[in-house]
Amino acid sequence: MFELSEILDVLLLRNYNTRLVVICTMLLGCACGLMGGFLLLRKRSLMGDTLSHATLPGVCLAFFVGVMLGGQGKSLPLLLLGATLTGVLGCATVLFIRNHSRIKDDAAMGIVLSVFFGAGVVLLTMVTKMPDGAAAGLESFIYGKTASMVLSDFRLLMVVTACVLLLSVLLFKELRLLCFDEVYAAAQGWPVKWLDGLLLALVTAVTVAGLQAVGLILIIAFLITPAAAARFWTDRLDQMLFLSAVLGGVSGWLGASVSALIPNMPAGALIVLVAATLFLFSMLFGNERGVLVRFMRQSNLKRSVGRQHLLRALYEILEADGPRMNGVSIRAVPFRQLRGRRTWTDRQLRHCLRRAYHQGLIDAVCKDDAILLTEAGLEAAAQVTRNHRLWELYLIEYADVATSRVDRDADEVEHVLGENLVALLEAKLIKLRTASGLEVPASPHPITPGD
Repeated sequence: MFELSEILDVLLLRNYNTRLVVICTMLLGCACGLMGGFLLLRKRSLMGDTLSHATLPGVCLAFFVGVMLGGQGKSLPLLLLGATLTGVLGCATVLFIRNHSRIKDDAAMGIVLSVFFGAGVVLLTMVTKMPDGAAAGLESFIYGKTASMVLSDFRLLMVVTACVLLLSVLLFKELRLLCFDEVYAAAQGWPVKWLDGLLLALVTAVTVAGLQAVGLILIIAFLITPAAAARFWTDRLDQMLFLSAVLGGVSGWLGASVSALIPNMPAGALIVLVAATLFLFSMLFGNERGVLVRFMRQSNLKRSVGRQHLLRALYEILEADGPRMNGVSIRAVPFRQLRGRRTWTDRQLRHCLRRAYHQGLIDAVCKDDAILLTEAGLEAAAQVTRNHRLWELYLIEYADVATSRVDRDADEVEHVLGENLVALLEAKLIKLRTASGLEVPASPHPITPGD
């Protein structure tokens, strides 16, 4: 078990190395989350993976150049420069393939990823066979080495995060248009290719800056997972980007903090695991697209549709025969007669009747299974029937749908048609009303008494 003092030291960032690592990973998480949101909406989630793998040959080539120049090849600025150059080359290759062939983005990114990473593995093998290559520590760029981050890494991440945040705010409108409708943006005269290139340049900068923290294999998870998690909570782009940056920062903070508490535990892997945990929580409980929310919405919709089917079936039976009041019968409807109106099972129908009773739409079912609408239930049934028949009239009059094929299970007309068209259809209904002044139009489907 951990002592309270150790936990407080980590949480309060009392240790210099812990403070440096935690702040660096938080900055990287914010930048990765922000850029990942744009990549996700651009349907280029694989681009981060492509970029990260494309940096490996650049790191190895930079090491070769450093050795050729008489050094040891371990200069971090030189290695990051090499990673940046091949990362940009990988981006340019993807765009070239996409713009000059019929190959789609995903195939182009897959090709570039495999080719560049294969070249990087070959060069890395050559590096390890050199006299100083075995101790070069280049594998840290593959798996990440968060604990070795120094002040220069902090400064680099500060610059990258500031640039990403500033450009995202200044070009928010343009990048939003690029993500949602690239063709429309080009038609409006926006420099789509330049904006696309700028976005990929920012992603490249974030990817290269994150090599030391989580490595080129795990950086893709840090780019995409927070953005994917944020997507479950909102449909607004600004809120999604903000939440994605927050989730990325929290993932970096928690992952680095746990790594500081547990000896010999890789921070990069823990950061990704924390991000995956936040994604799983968001997927289950997200208030916009979460599994639980979608299940509740579908359940509510199913109950609403069942209620409408029940009320409309009762109204149509009462409309056909029996003593009349306001144009419809006031008699009780036998259970079996109602059961035959739709493909209900006895259990399903009784379940719908119980809900309708608790909502005050029907009286308690009698011993002989007779169902009687209350005054509120009759009014609701008339409204539901009217809305569906108005929708049927719309389909017959405007969509040229045959009467026998009209969808009788449509949603309420107010959710489908505009106000002007509703007013026009209601005017047409005046001609269809009977002399008794019924507010509900006659059904286009023949209804016989006792049906």
